[in-house]
Amino acid sequence: MSPSEPTMHERVADLRERQARALEMGGAEGLERHRDSGRLPVRERVELLIDEGSWFEIGALALPERRTSRHVPGDAVVTGFATLDGRQIGVIGIDSSVLAGTTAPTSMRKQGRLIEIAQKNGYPLVLLCDADGGRIPDVMGWRFSHLPLDFKTFLKRTDGGPQVPRAAAVLGPSYGDSALHASTANFVVMLNFASLALVGPSVIAPATGETLTDAELGGPEKAMAVGNAHMAVETEAEAMDAIAAFLSYLPSNSATPAPIAPSRGPAIDPAELETIVPLGPKSGYDMRRVIEAIADEASIFPWAEAWGPSLLTCFARIDGHPVGILANQPIVKAGALDADALVKEHDFVDLCDTFNVPLVFLQDVPGLMVGTEAERKGTLKAYEKLALRISTATVPKVGVIIRKAYGGGHFAMGGRPTHPDFLFAWPCAEMGFMAPETGIKTVYRRRLDKVLAEEGEEAHAALVAELHREWTTISEPWEAAAHIALDDVIEPAQTRAKLIKALEFAWGQRPRVSE
Repeated sequence: MSPSEPTMHERVADLRERQARALEMGGAEGLERHRDSGRLPVRERVELLIDEGSWFEIGALALPERRTSRHVPGDAVVTGFATLDGRQIGVIGIDSSVLAGTTAPTSMRKQGRLIEIAQKNGYPLVLLCDADGGRIPDVMGWRFSHLPLDFKTFLKRTDGGPQVPRAAAVLGPSYGDSALHASTANFVVMLNFASLALVGPSVIAPATGETLTDAELGGPEKAMAVGNAHMAVETEAEAMDAIAAFLSYLPSNSATPAPIAPSRGPAIDPAELETIVPLGPKSGYDMRRVIEAIADEASIFPWAEAWGPSLLTCFARIDGHPVGILANQPIVKAGALDADALVKEHDFVDLCDTFNVPLVFLQDVPGLMVGTEAERKGTLKAYEKLALRISTATVPKVGVIIRKAYGGGHFAMGGRPTHPDFLFAWPCAEMGFMAPETGIKTVYRRRLDKVLAEEGEEAHAALVAELHREWTTISEPWEAAAHIALDDVIEPAQTRAKLIKALEFAWGQRPRVSE
């Protein structure tokens, strides 16, 4: 070794100095400004998320391609692997304490590398989003087209290998590729002061003349109403807990079974179901109480409650086994399915089927929303896509008609044409192509008009009552069970027990993964 060459001791000292600088994030000034905005530094966020002592970082020494006198540790992104509740995960954390977390070629290369490794090795991705889009001038001109962004891995695994779950936490203003990250996630949780949109207000104002705040553009209320986010929380600790809870229902990848937990009894005694649900088909009640009498206590995890709210979608456990529950909510639009509810249901069915989580349908649906607004929003196309996705799902599918199931709404909730493994009904259930009140007016309109004109209102009312009795009789579950349109009629109190058995036999002896 030449006397002028550094010794190994000197080289190690140089390495340690570089490693220390890589941990500086935005420096004292940048971190103070970041904390003053109510946000935690990215490395503290990672510590909140993962199991203590499990962090394994890659790319810490990365630097921007275009360098100035300002030090940009890791090119404003932290990437690495860890365990979460004992399971391996990959983590991408945007460091918005430096250059607002903006994206440049090196940071994008780091993110792509992390995604590639996690997908190849089959463990979930957690995305901590807090960035203001692309970095100027690093992505200007020809450099934008030359960005190391590979949509064949960045958006989703496309090489035929198992899919991995993705969960994202939106922890500040998240625009550009940070928003794109969130859009790829199966679950997105937002802080109440965060925002999520394709671009930020500073881009929209000169482009369109529209002046908006972050909240007006993409705050939680806006993002959750259109399905861009699934949950909002107050604190970053709550966001990390939500991600851990979401992932607890799913396998590490689509080639493995969903994890089982110890069984618990339900929070509400199933015997109370007879009084929770009123017999009148137009009487409102909260379907969440029905779910609480079916699922294991403290196991219910809502998914996208604010999007298409006439349909409840949630993960839960029944006898310890994870399930995806889809249930009409009678206190919102009487449980009718509009375009938003149909698209939401499609995405939830796809999520559950991809990651080997059985589907439980709880039907109390008057039908699909109809009219000019429904057509304008694309209800027809959404219905067609949903019906096909349910039909092709290979996880167990079990349905229970709680009170009513009419028309396309019945099929959209796992009716016979979508190939459920089992379909049950309560004794109070009504089934048919249309509710009695509307059906009688539609089918017998001319007869009713003639009686009203020729015999008067009393005769008209008597005919309506007679037709209603006939319609209701053929809508009851008894003939459906007699003709095997139903597999059984069950007591409300037996719903949980029946579902446990049905799901067990629907899986059978096959591996508990989607085919």
